[in-house]
Amino acid sequence: MPAPTILLPQDPLADRRVDPHYSYEARLVRGLGGETALVDHDALLAGDATAAVRRVPVGTGAAWYRGWMLPVAAYAAFVDALAERDCQLLTSAAAYALAHELPGWYGTFEGATPESVWLAADAGPDELAAAVARLGGGGPAIVKDFVKSRKDEWHEACFIPELDDLPAVARVVDRFVELQGEFLAGGVVLRRFHAFESADGEQDGDGRDAGAADRAAEARVWWVDGEPVLCGPHPDAPEVFPAPDLAQVRPLVRALGCRFVTTDLALRADGGGWMVIEVGDGQVSDLPRGVEVSGLLSSLIAT
Repeated sequence: MPAPTILLPQDPLADRRVDPHYSYEARLVRGLGGETALVDHDALLAGDATAAVRRVPVGTGAAWYRGWMLPVAAYAAFVDALAERDCQLLTSAAAYALAHELPGWYGTFEGATPESVWLAADAGPDELAAAVARLGGGGPAIVKDFVKSRKDEWHEACFIPELDDLPAVARVVDRFVELQGEFLAGGVVLRRFHAFESADGEQDGDGRDAGAADRAAEARVWWVDGEPVLCGPHPDAPEVFPAPDLAQVRPLVRALGCRFVTTDLALRADGGGWMVIEVGDGQVSDLPRGVEVSGLLSSLIAT
């Protein structure tokens, strides 16, 4: 059976070349004997999936995508457009949604990840109060959507010092929704705030505490068919190389049932062990620079 092709985004300024951000991966795949093809990420975002896949040869067969994040609906259209060219993505639209958006994976990882609740982005005060109550009604939390937070606007649009201050909760949520704008994914998530060990050895929050400038010392683990094939630093702090204990996470990844996923983990400052900060679809999770990734790409080509 032919090895899967790796689909990569084309350079927006030169459509016959790979996007410079992914040129290193393209060279590695070809050096390993794999095949690549280009897709137009901008066309996918614009809703023209047929145009986006015009450079994928008809009859390509099995494929993985390695590229920029896509909204769930755009990914589903991507899958359908590729199928018209006899190309089958090995991550289905359902599997992508499961791993990419928090409500998809949260139930599997509940207890190993910060407690979370979610609601519609346009929810009113009563719905927001009910969500806060489901999260325990007090203590600190963070705000994000189904995929991302805005940690660069930590006090303004991310961190909630105290959930029982409902006007303050509403201000942070409203500002988050405003700043996300058209890029808001799904809805609003409230997550219990935890302190983690930071990259400099100090206590840190869920990515950043209320006053710190450094990220938590996160590890990103790449899983293919339930096996960890690469463990490295989070791309936002590539100089930090944590070594997480995967004993608790391995059965959860297998239970999720997605073939290619990532987990971001951090060590709790209270001695509670490693906690899953995020789960992601491996196709759209960024690789840290300076880490040997040939083993990961070999695993994708060999599936």
